[in-house]
Amino acid sequence: MKIQLADRMKGFEEGIFQVLNEKKTQMEQQGHKIYNLSVGTPDFPPQQHVIDAVVEAAREPENYKYALADIPELVEAVIGRYQSRYGVELAKEEVMSVYGSQEGIAHICMTLCNPGDCVLVPDPGYPIFGIGPSLAGAQIKTYALTQENGYLPELDKMDENMLSKVKCMIVSYPLNPVCKAAPDSFYEKLVPWAAKHQIILIHDNAYSDIIYDGREGKSILRIPGAKEIAVEFYSLSKSFNYTGARMSFLVGNSEIVAGFKRLRSQIDYGTFLPVQYGAVAALKGSDQMVKEQRAAYQERRDALCGGLRRIGWPIEDSEGTMFAWARIPEKYDDDVAFVMELFEKTGVLCTPGSSFGSLGRGHVRFALTLPVEEIEEAVAAIAHAGMIA
Repeated sequence: MKIQLADRMKGFEEGIFQVLNEKKTQMEQQGHKIYNLSVGTPDFPPQQHVIDAVVEAAREPENYKYALADIPELVEAVIGRYQSRYGVELAKEEVMSVYGSQEGIAHICMTLCNPGDCVLVPDPGYPIFGIGPSLAGAQIKTYALTQENGYLPELDKMDENMLSKVKCMIVSYPLNPVCKAAPDSFYEKLVPWAAKHQIILIHDNAYSDIIYDGREGKSILRIPGAKEIAVEFYSLSKSFNYTGARMSFLVGNSEIVAGFKRLRSQIDYGTFLPVQYGAVAALKGSDQMVKEQRAAYQERRDALCGGLRRIGWPIEDSEGTMFAWARIPEKYDDDVAFVMELFEKTGVLCTPGSSFGSLGRGHVRFALTLPVEEIEEAVAAIAHAGMIA
């Protein structure tokens, strides 16, 4: 029998990270030095007290049963974190866990959208922003983020007829991949604008603890009226290096949270209890490690962005996230081909910007996932290859 996959699978090509990983493996087998600046997996370890909490909970046989729900200690820890970190008060019914923000964003539009509803997503933007709504049968409408508009959506220039059909808008700052933060004034305008147009805001707040040059990462929920129309994903992956544990939260509008809980109850039995106890330890622990880690990422950013500028590649400083974003050198016009040539000639592996949308073409994204010394070696390798001048 010939197997016919669902039509939706036609849009899912082999991911660029798989392609790059295969290329990396080939180069490693040939004995080449690799500087892997492609995938954003933190290279810092979790705090020891978080590991200890997971290990201790894993010793209890009772913790291997279905969790079914978030433990009360976890909900209280999220509430406490939002109060102390963001100055936002949350009620218990405004908090739920998800199996990582990627999973949450992949499924939330199944709660909110009927087939044909429109969802606004950024271009460039993280791929799941568009994939999630498409799985729900929604129509994707992109809003352009360019250097000319400061990588902020031009709300006043959006077509009113189109907006009347929009159900949700996905927003994220600091934004992966363009590495830009948004000023308070943007959110102060966004929330009443969305309320006026009856648009639900889905805010991905994955990088508010990795933000540079004295900027302060904040929650959209601090804006008056935000809870009426907005929810926010908050992740432990990057702030606490809890990536593989897949522990994130959806917070905000209680009706949306309740609806999403109902949907997820049909497909999930809750997060493994030792993982929940580790998350409690992370959320209730000191922020000193988070601050030290932010400083370390900034040193890496300075080594990469400053180093590339010194060799003639005019890259802007990343304002936030664990990445840096750059236009490819002028003599190149294909970001995928440039990434492959750069890797073959230097061992430096980054991600083509076209992986993040049509407006990402002609750019590359670097992950700040190597120590400063290795980043400096990578910059020297790029300079030696003569691809910039």
